Amino acid sequence: MERYYQKEIECASQEQIKAWQDERLVRQVRHVWDKVPYYRAKMEEKGVTPEDIGCQIGTYGLPELGTPFVQQVLIDAKPHNFADLLQISGLTHGTNVWLNNAQDYIRSGTATMREVISTRDDIMNYLILKGVENETAFKIMEIVRKGKKDLDDEQVATMKEHNVPDWYIDSCNKIKYMFPRAHAVAYTMMSFRMAWYKVYYPQEFYATYFTTKVANFDAETILKGKDAILAKMEEIDAKGTNAAPKEKDDYTIYEVAYEMYARGYEFTPARLGKSLATKFSVDNGKVLLPFVAIEGVGENAAKAFQSEYEIKEFDTVEEAVKRAKLNRTAVEGLRNHGVFEGLAETDQLSMF
Repeated sequence: MERYYQKEIECASQEQIKAWQDERLVRQVRHVWDKVPYYRAKMEEKGVTPEDIGCQIGTYGLPELGTPFVQQVLIDAKPHNFADLLQISGLTHGTNVWLNNAQDYIRSGTATMREVISTRDDIMNYLILKGVENETAFKIMEIVRKGKKDLDDEQVATMKEHNVPDWYIDSCNKIKYMFPRAHAVAYTMMSFRMAWYKVYYPQEFYATYFTTKVANFDAETILKGKDAILAKMEEIDAKGTNAAPKEKDDYTIYEVAYEMYARGYEFTPARLGKSLATKFSVDNGKVLLPFVAIEGVGENAAKAFQSEYEIKEFDTVEEAVKRAKLNRTAVEGLRNHGVFEGLAETDQLSMF
């Protein structure tokens, strides 16, 4: 029996399983790159190499679909259409709906993703279709969605009389909270719309995403490119559970930035006369940094800097500092970033 039971694999954490899956995907991509001319040509056409592929899905940055937990659900469930995504929304917003419940039934082949319970409405609709009386179906749904007690013997008997499978009944008793379908629809529609922009307007998508994360945007690392980002991610990975909360938040931003580079898109450093104060924008097909993304430049300083320049262009660094009331930290950040390039330091002439 020991020959068949592999504890390391069968007792692995979700994080470890995802890491193995990603590793095998990368290995497979490398194989087709080396051995299959057709796929290599397609990848070269898009400017993508095997080293650029680090995971199985492309949902980084999408609301509701970008967290490690939901990404693993996507990998396990393998959605094919909007209805499947709707199922996943319900599965990932309940308590004891996916983990130790639907996930196990799908992996074992007991049920498909479309058969498992996803939202509270599923229970009532399914039971009514099975022939259970409407009021009874509603009461069973209410008991399950609240998760405060198991179904009683009479309710279980009613379900069995109407050929409800045992796994479905067991699944009901495991659930502690369920998402309503209307909420799942709203969340999925939002995610789907954002995914459309990610595919067809990628630069605008990334500019908008990074605008929402600008407080944690590490311009110094990210502007150096993929290798620098990857090194930073590996540094955080090495810390494991000892990584600080801010580092974990930064990790998500690094993932999206790395993906953006891998798709062939680039950043442009903040530039005087082009950058906005607090929002990333698109300039000549590249994602342009705002002034507030620069280390040491706060929101008020960034807004004043942009506003004063729009009133009248700066002739010197000294003028910019005075009019925008920039402190020493902001000036140093702007200078190091190259924003003052082309400006004289002062309008005073030197005789020597």
